[in-house]
Amino acid sequence: MVPKLFTIVILLLVQNLFAQSILGTWYGNLNTPGQILPLVFHVEQDGTLFKTFFDSPMQGAKGIPAKSTMFENSELTVMAPEFGITYKGKLSDEKIEGIFTQGESKTPFTLTRINTAPAVDRPQNPKLPYPYNSKEVTFKNETQGNELAGTIAEPKNFDKNAPILVMITGSGVQNRDEEMDGHKPFLVISDDLAKKGIATLRLDDRGIGGSEKGKEEQPTTADFVTDINSAVNYLMKNGYTNIGLIGHSEGGMIAPMVASENKNVKFIVLLAGPALPMIDVFVKQARSRLESVNVPKEDIDKDVANKRTILEFVKSYKGKDYKSDLKKYLADNFPDMKSQETDAYLRQLGTNWWRYSLNINPRLYLERLKIPVLAVNGSKDTQVSSKENLASIKKSLEKAGNKKFEIVEFDGLNHFFQTAETGSSMEYPEIAETISPKVLDKVSSWIANLKQY
Repeated sequence: MVPKLFTIVILLLVQNLFAQSILGTWYGNLNTPGQILPLVFHVEQDGTLFKTFFDSPMQGAKGIPAKSTMFENSELTVMAPEFGITYKGKLSDEKIEGIFTQGESKTPFTLTRINTAPAVDRPQNPKLPYPYNSKEVTFKNETQGNELAGTIAEPKNFDKNAPILVMITGSGVQNRDEEMDGHKPFLVISDDLAKKGIATLRLDDRGIGGSEKGKEEQPTTADFVTDINSAVNYLMKNGYTNIGLIGHSEGGMIAPMVASENKNVKFIVLLAGPALPMIDVFVKQARSRLESVNVPKEDIDKDVANKRTILEFVKSYKGKDYKSDLKKYLADNFPDMKSQETDAYLRQLGTNWWRYSLNINPRLYLERLKIPVLAVNGSKDTQVSSKENLASIKKSLEKAGNKKFEIVEFDGLNHFFQTAETGSSMEYPEIAETISPKVLDKVSSWIANLKQY
């Protein structure tokens, strides 16, 4: 006679054998307005608890932890409230079918074991083996102690008196290649420069790749400045003498902030760098984005006016309970605002980065620069408007008495210097070109001719 306990164990083993496992990697394509966004869910088990980590390959984001994961009766629930995300789906026949919710937006979303992400054509991405030296480096932030990781790409038999540039990414957490929408612009730039005799150091932002997050839970631009300043000093300590900075977007604002204080910086290249007070940059950005998708002017004017009013409140806030006061301010002053829009404002403006950024005036740093500066932008940039910001850079450098600069606007290029139709961010993943060869040639030739100054 088989013992009763043994019979129960056998039944459980049989049930588990035929039960479908939620563990492992799942792939899906989320239909967002204007584009398909591939997402990857990695579901793991830790004792009796489940954990989920997200990847968004086209945005260069990997290993983002969800706050909670539940799996009961073949139903998966994953929640990431800091992004306003909830996913609920039912597992059946090696497929999870459910609803992806972000704010008030609800989208059908299916996950499978098979990677069905649309193929992307990125012909400029360099392929191994590289015809130059590429080495991994790590060093500490001198003031905050977080470890930073990056790659130095330099021509073979490189003379350390020749130019080397620290590359500074734009806003948001990005890896050393500034990877986004399947593009790797910093890898493409560093590859082009190395082939032309110019070295670079590109870094993972703190909290991604090999770089430590740091002690600050909500780092600001000021914290990123200390990372780049430490990178410059690291190169100096290792014998490099002709150090420059090349910054894109927010990186184009950080570069003058570092260069105005660190005398080891000999020149800078600004790629779509902001040069107006940042509150004006954000408001203009909001207008340009809406114009690029043909929103009626009356609606644009209303939206932009509301945004400026809200940003002015954030900029001048001096209270003690910021998030609660911001929520009350929105409720009192914008009673007709939809809850989805209110939630979006609270998520976006709830960070220290926003509060700090709104009080930055890039002109104050540009007006102190005496070193050579190259500033470029694209005429179809909807994030950092070309004409106004380039004009402000020119005026600021002239005020500094700096005659060693060049300002260039490239016709038909967007914020990432791709040849574009409208400049809308919706186009970024659809364009095969990562960065226009005209821009690559301008940057490299300008650096090669620095001796003219």
